[in-house]
Order: sequence, then structure tokens, then C-alpha cells
Amino acid sequence: MSEYIAPLRDMRFALELAGLAEVVALPGLEDSSPDVVDAVLDEAARFTSEVLSPLNWIGDRAGATLGADGRVTLPEGFKDAYRQYAENGWNGMGCDPAHGGAGMPHVVVAMIQEMVMGANMAFSLCPLLTAGAIEALSLCGSAEQKHLYLDRMVSGEWTGTMNLTEPQAGSDLAAVRTRAEPQADGSYRVFGQKIYITFGDHELADNIVHLVLARTPGAPEGMKGISLFIVPKCVPDADGKPGARNDVRCVSLEHKLGIHASPTCVMAYGDDGGAVGWLCGEENRGIEYMFIMMNAARYAVGLQGIAVAERALQRAMDYARERVQGTEAGVKSGERVAIIRHPDVRRMLMLMKSQVEAMRALAAVTAASLDRAEHDPDPEARTRAQGFVELMIPLVKGWSTETSIDIASLGIQVHGGMGYVEETGAAQYLRDARITTIYEGTTAIQANDLVGRKIARDGGAAARAVISDMHAQCAALEATGDAALAVIAAGLRDAAQALERGVGFVVGHFRSDVRAVLAGAVPLLGLFGRAAGGWQMARAALLSHRHLAGGSDDAAFHRAKIASARFYADHVLSQCAGLAHVVCQGAAATLDESLD
Repeated sequence: MSEYIAPLRDMRFALELAGLAEVVALPGLEDSSPDVVDAVLDEAARFTSEVLSPLNWIGDRAGATLGADGRVTLPEGFKDAYRQYAENGWNGMGCDPAHGGAGMPHVVVAMIQEMVMGANMAFSLCPLLTAGAIEALSLCGSAEQKHLYLDRMVSGEWTGTMNLTEPQAGSDLAAVRTRAEPQADGSYRVFGQKIYITFGDHELADNIVHLVLARTPGAPEGMKGISLFIVPKCVPDADGKPGARNDVRCVSLEHKLGIHASPTCVMAYGDDGGAVGWLCGEENRGIEYMFIMMNAARYAVGLQGIAVAERALQRAMDYARERVQGTEAGVKSGERVAIIRHPDVRRMLMLMKSQVEAMRALAAVTAASLDRAEHDPDPEARTRAQGFVELMIPLVKGWSTETSIDIASLGIQVHGGMGYVEETGAAQYLRDARITTIYEGTTAIQANDLVGRKIARDGGAAARAVISDMHAQCAALEATGDAALAVIAAGLRDAAQALERGVGFVVGHFRSDVRAVLAGAVPLLGLFGRAAGGWQMARAALLSHRHLAGGSDDAAFHRAKIASARFYADHVLSQCAGLAHVVCQGAAATLDESLD
């Protein structure tokens, strides 16, 4: 079984494509020089390959366990790996230096996160949830709360969780019943049960800071009556050290299809008098605050999809180069060859490779735009960048994760029967990938957000701006006079036109026939994702063309980039017209009452 090897060359290319040079020149990011970024990426690659990757198989086999004493234990090696992760500063790479973070650009942190996730997806979930909690506390917490919690969470000394879901309140958070009763000292007592709480309990850190959605007495019904509370596992003492154990505990662990080493907990609050908690931000604004965590987590889950797809690709490529089977079609020598010489195996590998590259490029461009939204000195530029980020996050999350399942499944197919055998490792990637389209908002939730909040709300303006950029990219490709780039341009132009039809349908029918629009929301997300990925592949092909014209000393890499973009245009962008038809014409049969 092969270990994870960080795709540093492709990551650096994605950073170049995303405009890293311009990002690190923004105010507040100047310390992230190219030399610093290179050193950080090299060290992250070493750590993830040597420390985290070997634990991936161990964690999948052993899983997290809940003992009779109520303690959650992770597989052997995880505690020491987390200690190294925290001590080496990985937990705070993207965090505010005022709280001990490194303040690295989002686009660089995204590459580091992908490495951690690709090496060990289950392990990565602990810092992923902590990062979301840090974001929420940074924006909504009081000065006292920030002082007490942020330094310790940024360092990794303490971890964080999100507590939303309840047995009767999954995607419908208006049904949350957990209650918080105010106390004379300004604290609250929290009572209720939360389910599907990732890393809700563990042994990795001295304390766990739970951010919990709950209702106060007399709060309005529905979403408008939910508040956000800080409920630590151990109540900090006067010195800020973990004190008495709070009235919160893990009562069971879910037995899951994948990510076995990540403890998915059922959490009970208040079984012995009430868990001590403190209001975070203003009362009844909990959903608003939680979505701060959710947006960061949704982007990160999109990175998980990219990471597990990359790992599946690496395993499939290794196997296809090693496995000798049959003779090569059209060759008369009759010598047995590695299966990578067989046309359909090559098709599968190229489909995996090109889509991984497209997803990584789109995620990198989105992260770089987030850097611009936070640091660009021009207010209008910040607004434009933030609008682009908000439009892209449903694609990074929804399209990347759906595609990761397809890629992991293709990885099994490349292995043939051996892929169905757990010992090769290929099956784990499919099992792990399967959750990514579900947690932090299902694909349908991402799609509904895309059509409602991101397209219909502004009359399609942001989406059409992206489509305009796609057409401009087509013109730039054609201007080179290169035949391969002209094929890519033709594919992207057709995809952009298909996307325009889909966006036009949403804008034209959202108010008059919202059910018809929502019936095609997931196909539209798939259409937009494929087109956006093709846009980035076209940009990558043009960038590689320019490197080749300039006498690049890495010509093979850049020729492969152009070939990958050409494949993507022929095999993936060609699907966009069919998806546009589904979006515009598919609702009638979908909503037919015969299904009832």
C-alpha cells in the first residue's frame, strides 16, 4: 500500500495560477514571501507523508472507541501525531498573529489543509472543526472570551466543535430544542442532546470548546430564536486552566461507513444539573454566527473532496504502473504490459487526474479571492472578491465532493477485483469520500444556496460576470493560434453557453416556479462546477503555453497540463449541454405526482 505524497509541483502551479505573487503583496500578508511559502509547503509535505499518512490505514482498521469509563480513545499514534501537529504550529497557520497564529494567506493554508486531509482525512477533522470555532469566536466572542479561548485554540492546546444537529433537527435547524437557562452570575445552564458531533470527545487536547446552538426561555420560535453558547468540556479556572469537568459527555459513538478514526459523538448536555455555558455574541443570533463557522467548514470539506480524490488517484496510478496484465492493443510483439498501457485504463486515469487538477485550481482561486476580500486596500475590490467567494463556495463544496466520490470509485475500477479488497486501500478512499457530500450541508443544500442566494437574489449578475470571464478566456486561448488551445477554447465556450442557459432559467423562473428551479438545482451545481473547473483548466493551459514559449526547464510538466486541459474539455465540459437540458427541461417529470 502506497503512502500519500503531497503533489507539490501541482500545488505550486495552482498557487501561481491563483496569483500568489499578488496575494503576498497585499497589506498584512507581506511576511509570506515566496521563500517562506516554499519552506512551509516542503515541511508540510514531509510531515503529512511521514507522520500522518502511515496512521491512515491504522485509524481505518482500529477506529475510535468509547470505553466503559466514558473516555473516547483514538487509534495508536494519533495522540503523538496531534502533539507534533500542534507543537509545530500547523494548527495556527492561517490564524491571527495576535493570538499566536502565523497569519499565512488563505490560499497557502488551503494547500496545507489539502495535504493533511489527503494524508489522513479522519485526523484532519479535528483541526478543521477547531478552525471553524476559532473563526466564530474571533468575529462574535467578547474580549474576555477571546482572551480566554483563542490563544489556546490557535496553539492547538484546546480544540473546538460545532454542535448543531439534534435527533429531530438535521438540516431543519428551526427544530432545535436544546435549551439554555440564564443564571444569576451571567452564565447559562445548557440541557439537551446533540448528535453527529465530530471530535465531540477525545484525548488529544487538554480541553474541548463546544459551540452549541440552544434556545433561551421566551425566545422566538424557529430560526430567529436560536442563540450560540460556549460550553467547554472542562470549565476554565481563574488562571484559565481546565478546571472541573462540565456536565457534558459523550454517550455513544456512531458506527460509520468511513472516517473510522474520527469520533462522531452523541453528546448529552445537562444530565447532572446543567452544563455551564456562556452566550457567544448577541442572543437569538446563533444561526447567523454558526454560519460563519459553516462557510469556513464547507470550503474545508470541499478541500477534503479534493484531497481524498488526489489520494485515490495516486493509489490508482501506482497500481496501473505496477500491474502487468495482457498485451497492448495494436502492438504485435505480444509482450505483456502494465495496465496503464490499456486505452480504457488511461481514460479512467486521465478523468481522475484532470478533475483533481480542475478542483484544486478552483479551490485555490477561491481562497486567493478570500485573501483579497480581507486585505485588498480598495473597498470595491474587496466587495467584488467577497461576492466571488460566496458564489464559488457551493461549487467548491458541492461539486468537488460529488466528483471525489466518482474519482474514488474510478480508483477501485482501475484496480479491478483488487480494488474491492480492503487491503489495497482503494476502498477506504471511497468510504471516506462518501460523507463529504453529506456533512456541513448536503449537495442539495449547497445547490439550493447557489440558485437562491447566489444567482436569483442578484438576478444572475455575479454568475454572468464569471461567464463573461470564461468567454474572455476563450478569446485569449484562440489568440495564441495554438491548435490544442483552440480545442480547449471551443469546449469552454460551449460550456459557458450551457451555463448561461441554466442561469437564465433560474433567474426567469425562481419567483414564478421555484419548485421547477429547485428540481434542477443539483444538476445546475454540477453544470456550474464543471464549467468553472474548465475555466480554470483553460487558464492553466494558457499559463503552461506561456511557460513553454518562454523556454521552461519543466517542459514535460507544462505539456501534461495542456493535455489534461484538452482531455477535460473533451470528456467533462462536453457534459455541460446535457446538464443544461436537465436544468431547463427536467422538472416536469421530476415533479410528476406518479412518484407519490
